Amino acid sequence: MPTLGTEQNPLLVAIVGSGPSGFYAAEALLKSGLTVKVDMLERLPTPFGLVRSGVAPDHQKLKQAIKLYEKIAHSPDFNLIANVTVGVDISVAQLCASHHAVIFACGAESDRKLGIPGEDLKGSYTATEFVGWYNGHPDYRDCVFDLSHAVAVIIGQGNVAADVGRILAKTVDALKHTDIAQHALDALAESKIKEIHIIGRRGPTQAKFTPKELREFGELPDCHSIVLPEDMILNPESEKELAEKNNIASKKIYDLFCAFSKCDIDHAKSRKCFFNFLMSPKELIGHERLEKIILEKNILSGASFQQSASATGETVELETGLLFRSIGYRGVPLTGVPFADNQGLIPNDKGRVLDSNANIVLQMYAAGWIKRGPSGIIGTNRACSVETVECLLHDLTRLDDGNKKAGADAVLSILNDKKHRYINYDEWQKIDAKEIERGKIKGKPREKYTSIRDMLSVID
Repeated sequence: MPTLGTEQNPLLVAIVGSGPSGFYAAEALLKSGLTVKVDMLERLPTPFGLVRSGVAPDHQKLKQAIKLYEKIAHSPDFNLIANVTVGVDISVAQLCASHHAVIFACGAESDRKLGIPGEDLKGSYTATEFVGWYNGHPDYRDCVFDLSHAVAVIIGQGNVAADVGRILAKTVDALKHTDIAQHALDALAESKIKEIHIIGRRGPTQAKFTPKELREFGELPDCHSIVLPEDMILNPESEKELAEKNNIASKKIYDLFCAFSKCDIDHAKSRKCFFNFLMSPKELIGHERLEKIILEKNILSGASFQQSASATGETVELETGLLFRSIGYRGVPLTGVPFADNQGLIPNDKGRVLDSNANIVLQMYAAGWIKRGPSGIIGTNRACSVETVECLLHDLTRLDDGNKKAGADAVLSILNDKKHRYINYDEWQKIDAKEIERGKIKGKPREKYTSIRDMLSVID
């Protein structure tokens, strides 16, 4: 048989997941100089992962990455097979039988828990639920968030926490020309929230916002951002962190917090957003639903850049009926694929999947958050995916078992036998065009379909 990766014997790769890491992996494969056929499988009828359903609606520029993904998708050697759940509609074993390699780029779909009493009270939610809800994700379209309370609490100080806080703080006029889901816009129009508390377990120099995200809080038209001046007093280790030349972002963030701490409160603004530091949630309290949160004050210890927060025993009570936790994401296991439950990801060495004995699992690779954990921005996934693809290409001789692979033909045959309705890229483009058309009527970039049934009705 001819060498794998030639026109006579194309390299067939299945990619599970159509977010940034999946598309960057496809790009690296298609630019490899070899003859490669890429089949991308996606659980939803819509591609682009968190760029579509995770990026905040008021951050349209961040969605420009989709233009690159569209170029990749138009390659004649690229094939989208959407509305297909791997592990349910088709097994991992079947993908390994039909392809030379499988790259898992399925992200981190669940949230880390706080692990405190009362966490499951009504009124306590994950940031993922809220973000999915206002972005029109089909999994979260039917969620209901009680916005009738005066105080909302967000646990975590990363960019997702910033997104949640900003959406709660913005006026409907500032959101109505974005691609926010209409059901979310309607609910936010009735919001009674007056105070938002964004709480971090460590200090202001350890907050994980990007400067751009934080700067926006100083520009909100109807919300005043507040930091207590005493919270800007740093311990020696934090001062060392700020003095480090390579820690420019943290210095910018600290300076922004300092600016917030020096501003007089603008009482003309109807909402206030408080940034609270050195506090961790200890307990959520309520009878039938959340009524208040008990926070425990922390102290930092350890060397600079390795500081951890330790509880002091001193507590603070805060009345609230609405809480979002945003303390990180974790992957979910996929039948037939090794999974490190303690880390919430697929164990791997530079993208090569490892079994429980740290042995390489032939044919299986990982990229993106399911590979390295939830870190970085959209562009971070490119280098991650390139590393994985380089390992895959290095393994070509081991991936060629001498048997002819059927690739997409085998996958579609399995789905057709099950009478399962899958969606190709041309069909997605029809949904895409209809969403844009619906949005124009309202002066929005698009009005998303939030129901899979409605999406299918466009093309059937």
